[in-house]
Amino acid sequence: MQSFRFIHSADLHLDSPFRGMTRVPEAIRDRLRESTFHAFQELVHLAIREKVDFVLISGDVYDAADRSLKAQIRMQKGVQALADQGIEVFIIHGNHDPLDGRAAKLTWPEGVRIFPTDEVGVFPVRKPDRGVIAYVHGISYPTAAVTTNLSVKYKPFSSNERVYQIAMLHTNVDGASDHDNYAPCTKRELIDSGFDYWALGHIHTRQELHVEGQPPIVYPGNIQGRSIRETGVKGCYIVDVNESTQTSLTFYPLDRIRWEGVKLSIAGMDSEQELKDALEEKLEELRVSQDGRSTIVRVYLEGRGVLHDQLRKGQALGELLEELRAEELRNYLTDHEQDTYIEDRMRVLADSFDTAFVWIESIIDQTVRELDIDTWLTQPNLIGDLLRESRQLQRSEVELRAFVGEALMNLTSQSSLGKFVIPDREEELLQLLQDAESMVMDYLTDGGWEG
Repeated sequence: MQSFRFIHSADLHLDSPFRGMTRVPEAIRDRLRESTFHAFQELVHLAIREKVDFVLISGDVYDAADRSLKAQIRMQKGVQALADQGIEVFIIHGNHDPLDGRAAKLTWPEGVRIFPTDEVGVFPVRKPDRGVIAYVHGISYPTAAVTTNLSVKYKPFSSNERVYQIAMLHTNVDGASDHDNYAPCTKRELIDSGFDYWALGHIHTRQELHVEGQPPIVYPGNIQGRSIRETGVKGCYIVDVNESTQTSLTFYPLDRIRWEGVKLSIAGMDSEQELKDALEEKLEELRVSQDGRSTIVRVYLEGRGVLHDQLRKGQALGELLEELRAEELRNYLTDHEQDTYIEDRMRVLADSFDTAFVWIESIIDQTVRELDIDTWLTQPNLIGDLLRESRQLQRSEVELRAFVGEALMNLTSQSSLGKFVIPDREEELLQLLQDAESMVMDYLTDGGWEG
């Protein structure tokens, strides 16, 4: 068998509208809207630079079924650049860009292979000097919601010689709760399938579900984060296969704007100046650590401290946020430019995509009033009882989930609201409980309640 290398990518979401960023200055929005295209350009450059044999895109090339003409033209240019280097591109369509969506009549290079919807298609990867180096299998979504198990339709291609078999699938393996359960299957089904590599898409968090033995089962995640729910490094894998079918994976970042969430405790802070200094230090740490990329950050203020009451008064936190944003803009501007309006100053940042910024998306106040909790826990009164009950619930997810379900029974009984009320993840449940505890403590102790 011949050795070769390929790129496994997924969830490009070209021309994503980045909903929810309407309050961001126009220039930042412009750069956000371009970020998926820039990440795709990075993918193309990576494929050419690393001399891969072919590229896989495992679904959701576009962000919507009625894909924009702009996105299709940018895609056409990218795959043409790959075709010019003899690099084939294999594409399946997923729930965001099913094949019943609107597609422009464009001419695609010969090396672009788009899989059908009615059955699992298979294409050989043939190189002039090496013959067939792999078979690539895949199926596209006919419509946006595919709820059947497509994995059972996949069968390795039978040939006289041992050839590496790759399966592309846009799927939710083992029912991940934070994604729609499209084309559901189990990891065991994929392991037992007889394929050498499963190139998955749909889950936007990078995951290597099975890599210790054959076959590797891999989600590369999306190539560009699109909201604060998609934090951290985004990119693709280069997969190297040797003559013995041994497979190794190397992850490569592609994102141009990175989303991050950072925590900052107010414990021990006595003044707004200390908080401002600490926030600026956090922002500078992000600027240095992102390797020249821009960052959009959500800051979570937490901890108990004397600043809690100050942050809850008037517009203090909002005013601090606006000052930090304005200071960020001044980092890039001349003295003359600083006399213009913020929107005009922001347009300076749009002139070059290489100019990195750190933009605060929001500051979330999760702080609590400075209290002697240990003392309150020992008190034989209402506050002591509530705190002890809260600590017990924090130690048991089962008890906590039952408690929340009972407390919100009236809301959850309404079918249209129930799925939005109780969080799925344990950390979200704990945060809900801690927020409630803080609110009750603040209310009961305000003005020196003595029980």
